[in-house]
Amino acid sequence: MDDRLSPAGPAAKLLSMSLVGQPAPDFTLPANTGETVTLSSYKGNQNVVLVFYPLDFSPVCSMQLPEYSGRQDDFAEAGAAVLGVNRDSIHAHRAWAAEYGIEVPLLSDMNLNVARQYGVAIDERGISGRAVFLIDKGGVVRFQHIEAQAGEYTVRPEAVLAKLKEL
Repeated sequence: MDDRLSPAGPAAKLLSMSLVGQPAPDFTLPANTGETVTLSSYKGNQNVVLVFYPLDFSPVCSMQLPEYSGRQDDFAEAGAAVLGVNRDSIHAHRAWAAEYGIEVPLLSDMNLNVARQYGVAIDERGISGRAVFLIDKGGVVRFQHIEAQAGEYTVRPEAVLAKLKEL
């Protein structure tokens, strides 16, 4: 096991930070759609499911994001937009989205600044950890799950949809 991602490594710092009940840190990032996405633009209109993942084209990420994208209609029906975020360029996002049929916006956080705001940057590896944040229409974080290891993927879309129903 890579000790940099073990509970005693950088992931331990990630797991100790909770944003639940706090205002979600605002950001503006470029998306693979060609648009710029600002989190606060959703405030008052839509809940947001913010999905941080390490890298485009990696095995676990290539399972996770297509699953969330495949449930996009269910999320929309529940009043939520899904946004994927990692450090890859919008060009990599476009190629990956085309290859895997991903239809949710993929945001490029190339300097990991947003990942740091959310406490999920693994600076030693130059990636974000795998995490899901549910932000309500008021802009408050209502649920977060940060995986202990970047290779884990335990919070499936069904679990987040269930949390949305609790709002």
